[in-house]
Amino acid sequence: MSGTLQVVLIVAAIAYMLIRRLAGEPAEAKRMLILPAILTVIGITNLDGLSHSGTAVLFLVGTLLISVVLGALRGASIRLSRRNGIVFMRYTWVTVVLWVANIAVKFGGNLLLGAIDKSDAAALGNTVLLTLGVGMLLEGVVVLGRALRSGEQVIWAQGRDGAPHQTSPWLDDLQRQFARRGRD
Repeated sequence: MSGTLQVVLIVAAIAYMLIRRLAGEPAEAKRMLILPAILTVIGITNLDGLSHSGTAVLFLVGTLLISVVLGALRGASIRLSRRNGIVFMRYTWVTVVLWVANIAVKFGGNLLLGAIDKSDAAALGNTVLLTLGVGMLLEGVVVLGRALRSGEQVIWAQGRDGAPHQTSPWLDDLQRQFARRGRD
């Protein structure tokens, strides 16, 4: 896939997610964990072409760490509420600003590295999915932790076409453990 096409698809996917989450949606554990994990794994497989120069590795580690921090901050900035007995999540303006900062850091880092060494920058461009996936995964983990502590039902996946929401014994057990720790 060409670099330009990849960037367009990533920006379109993020825009779609931003619109959905600004409107508010159920806090679905599956959506918060599985897709980011898949993006992270795909990103790791793209590391094959990464130059092993110290500069490229430094930029990758730096953008990864920044994505982790911004992902955790995004997770903390998301507003949680209760609707129809389940936890709902809604992005705030702070969440959107943190997303913009995350994207700017990643692409800005690639541009800066391109000014230093064009071959390293081309290889580092393949790590966009890794850094975004890791950040999204941290965001999901923080939101899921907060949702489980809320005492409200956290669903695994939203029911489609009138079907009931899917729950998870694993999530229910985690929620019971959080509740017990809160009482102790």
